[in-house]
Amino acid sequence: MKLSRLLSILLVTTVAVYSCKKSDPDPGTTTEPAKTILNVAYGTDALQKMDVYLPAGRTATSTKVMVMIHGGGWTSGDKTEFNAFVDTMKRRLPDYAIFNINYRLSANPVNVFPTQENDVKAAMDFIFGKSAEYLISNKHVLIGASAGGHLAMLQAYKYSTPVKPKAVVSFFGPSDLTDMYNNPVGGSGLLAFGLAQAVGKTPTQDSALYANSSPANFIGSSTAIPTILLHGGADPLVKPVQSTIVRDKLLMSGIVNQYVFYPTGGHGDWNGATYFDAFNKIEAFLKANVN
Repeated sequence: MKLSRLLSILLVTTVAVYSCKKSDPDPGTTTEPAKTILNVAYGTDALQKMDVYLPAGRTATSTKVMVMIHGGGWTSGDKTEFNAFVDTMKRRLPDYAIFNINYRLSANPVNVFPTQENDVKAAMDFIFGKSAEYLISNKHVLIGASAGGHLAMLQAYKYSTPVKPKAVVSFFGPSDLTDMYNNPVGGSGLLAFGLAQAVGKTPTQDSALYANSSPANFIGSSTAIPTILLHGGADPLVKPVQSTIVRDKLLMSGIVNQYVFYPTGGHGDWNGATYFDAFNKIEAFLKANVN
């Protein structure tokens, strides 16, 4: 998923708006300078790395954490595709520490499911273990696009350790993999085949793996967290129903959520105005729900 050109438009617009804003200093901050650490290893594989962006004045009690997870159908992609997201969120939410992660990519028969899920969990454990060193709190937020949205929701709903996230943001992330395989966009057998290749099996071959890899199956009143879902009506890869399934289950469980639908939006190939609106809504949602 290549978003760099469109996101550069978003970045320019964001800079223009936010460069005019000044925020009052937080009396609870420290004198720690901002710090960027690239390609920090959280495992032994070359892809188990993350970029770390620590804000100035951070503290272990007040500095929130945002974990970003790139897309690419679980088989491709890189954290650098989220660099514009990083820059945008640093300007909009300067009190957050941001962790932009890579994970091992599926290449059947190597690194098939649940490798990516396990890597996200390992990254979260690593980040939590660095809380004292990095001066960051246990207030975690996950944000992902496409396959990254799926992984963000899966971590958020399925795991309460090392911490239970405070919120999750999903850009057109799959939530029910069995439904996605059985009912692909346009009935495309190629999309179903691609999913089976990434997972490593079909639902018929391993229904439990599909169930355990589907975020929607872990939504309940005690497990789900505030969620904002963003989806395009013309998405050629992930049907909007993958987001509305989550919305409906969250509503049934009484969990705060917001579903943002862009009727003409595709799979990440949104224009600058759409992305700007999306990040306005994400910023407002996180400010309202992460305290």
